[in-house]
Amino acid sequence: MSTHDLSQLSMLDLFRMEAESQVQVLTSGLLALERDHAAAEQLEACMRAAHSLKGAARIVDLADGVRVAHAMEDCFVAAQHGRLVLGHDHIDILLSATDLMARIAGTGGQSAAAGIGQKEVEACLTALARVLATPETPPTTDNQQPVRRSLGEGGEAGPGPAPDNPDRVLRVTAEHLNRLLGLTAESLVESRWIKSFGESLGRLKRMQNECADVVDGLRETISVPALDERSEAAFSRMRRAVLECQQFLSERLVELERFDSRSVNLSNRMYDEALACRMRPFADGVQAFPRLVRDVAQSLGKQARLDIVGESTQVDRDILMTLEAPLGHLLRNALDHGIESPDERRARGKSAEGTIRLEARHSAGRLQVIVADDGAGVDVEKMRAAVIARNLINREAAERLSEAELLEFLFLPGFSMKGTVTDISGRGVGLDVVQEMVKRVHGTVRVSSQAGSGTTFVLQLPVTLSVVRTLLAEVGGEPYAFPLGSILRTLKVSKEQIALLEGRQHFDFDGRRIGLVPAQQLFGAGESASMGETLAVIVLGDHAATYGVVVDRFLGERELVVQPLDGQLGKVKDIAAGALMEDGSPVLIVDSEDLLRSMDRLVSAGRPDRVGGASATGHEKAHKRVLIVDDSLTVRELERKLLGNHGYEVEVAVDGMDGWNALRAGHFDLVVTDVDMPRMDGIELVSLINKDANLKSVPVVIVSYKDREQDRRRGLEAGAAYYLTKGSFHDETLVQVVVDLIGEAHS
Repeated sequence: MSTHDLSQLSMLDLFRMEAESQVQVLTSGLLALERDHAAAEQLEACMRAAHSLKGAARIVDLADGVRVAHAMEDCFVAAQHGRLVLGHDHIDILLSATDLMARIAGTGGQSAAAGIGQKEVEACLTALARVLATPETPPTTDNQQPVRRSLGEGGEAGPGPAPDNPDRVLRVTAEHLNRLLGLTAESLVESRWIKSFGESLGRLKRMQNECADVVDGLRETISVPALDERSEAAFSRMRRAVLECQQFLSERLVELERFDSRSVNLSNRMYDEALACRMRPFADGVQAFPRLVRDVAQSLGKQARLDIVGESTQVDRDILMTLEAPLGHLLRNALDHGIESPDERRARGKSAEGTIRLEARHSAGRLQVIVADDGAGVDVEKMRAAVIARNLINREAAERLSEAELLEFLFLPGFSMKGTVTDISGRGVGLDVVQEMVKRVHGTVRVSSQAGSGTTFVLQLPVTLSVVRTLLAEVGGEPYAFPLGSILRTLKVSKEQIALLEGRQHFDFDGRRIGLVPAQQLFGAGESASMGETLAVIVLGDHAATYGVVVDRFLGERELVVQPLDGQLGKVKDIAAGALMEDGSPVLIVDSEDLLRSMDRLVSAGRPDRVGGASATGHEKAHKRVLIVDDSLTVRELERKLLGNHGYEVEVAVDGMDGWNALRAGHFDLVVTDVDMPRMDGIELVSLINKDANLKSVPVVIVSYKDREQDRRRGLEAGAAYYLTKGSFHDETLVQVVVDLIGEAHS
């Protein structure tokens, strides 16, 4: 924030800003002192923070703040001089006092209005007095000199002269920062225009050379006797003028090249600096988590510590803000479900204190955030029984699920392994929220567990939301940008390497058969150029689903500034955002996850076009088409196979938004949807279908695990034709309903 901006703030606003910073210093210092009560550096930092809070509170006339901060300062001074050893109970009291200071600062003195009574303040001061009343520890040895603080005026303890720190921190609004980044990006694009303009002037120079050659040729064709003195002088002047133009243009071209180099360099530096302002170290977003882990563990009667790795890893500030809630959920989950009680850990040969590791690192152009605990892990058989008991899947199908497939049920809304509800968990709210928030920034989350050794959650996220490194590829004469973070490999595939299996085109990729899908079909692009004997293929996906996207040709890598699409467009199928090329022309950035789902639907329905040829299903008998919308992989597959075995052509969507995009992009005779899904639930999807003039004739069947009468009524009132409970597809009820609504599979 600029000096002008600061001048517009009241003293209370300035106090709140300072208090926010000092409270964080106190919290971090107290947590460190809990592990090493004699840490001189932490004691000094805490004492200075309390002293600064006291002085600032006195300036804005917050008497309660002055008293609490002064009492805290006395405790730290006593610890510095060796008269007091800060134990676990003392830390509890000082942390509570820190929380009270934060609340006092946030209310601006209106304590009563914020629910801070005088009794609470007095209770805090009494507790701090008890800390000071702790008997003195034995005198220090000669090697243990107490840490001394500097004295201000009147002998009062003061923070001393502040060190000369050139890296001052100023507060800037997100709006101003985004605007600055946008302007620097435009400047970068504009600066690259000079190069193309210089190339056009180079063409003008070549034209001048041709003119000079024409003049010389004309002079040679005319015999000397035929020219009088006046004509000869005119030819000489013309030749001289052409040479002067050439010389002048050459000099200007040299100057333009120098200016182009300086301009591009300056624009790049300016853009890099603006982008760096948007990036923050991972530590900035996780400062509150050590305190959270300590307090939650204590409330559960457990011992746990949080180890943070990769604190300096640079992360987009918007990503950091998005991560706060999901990481909080994962840490609480680890403490409640993973970390055992001290007695249980000792019985298993572990230390009484559990460890949770929170790590951030850059990997393959992505931000990888890991939350791992050394607790009991997930009991796979207990989870299998819980899935069956909740009628999410029948026993026979549950027995066939792998451990990885079972763990995916943890992300279902309302799913919990806890039998009782507590303040920490048991309501089935948490991991579904984590998955939803991660998907919102086009990331993924995976879980793995080892019985007795712990559970690990891995979040794969973009490093920044404002700039993306991409591979440009031409499709139907238009460029498309594929984010590098989602590309497994790019390669050239000869037509001889392509095999046909069950009507689908594949090629061998690291020992796996990878399906091929033309990008032209996915994007609805124009006719592709002749591909020749080799195909340009971009391999996208993961171990669960991997496909090869066939493009016309590769155009090279580009780092693009992300330009969000107009919100009025809604979610554009398979497209994440837009960007500007060096020449100012627009390019679309591909949404890799949406594209994978689109390819999965095409391949599952057997409808991908042959590469460079006609549709694979052009001569097949037409089938009735059904869209299945469900965020559970298991349920989707069961319903897809059931209806597919009865001859229906089935496509799948992973949530309501994905289903809505699929409905707008293709024709379907019927929709089968779940209710509880991220991004858009089933009820909202049904309502949108019934409001759309082109879709309202499509019948919708709701299949949900909710079997209460009010849930059924809510679904039918929204416009669903049928409301079934999950499990109905095991006894062919679903098939019969589909037949009743749209008839047999073949038209």
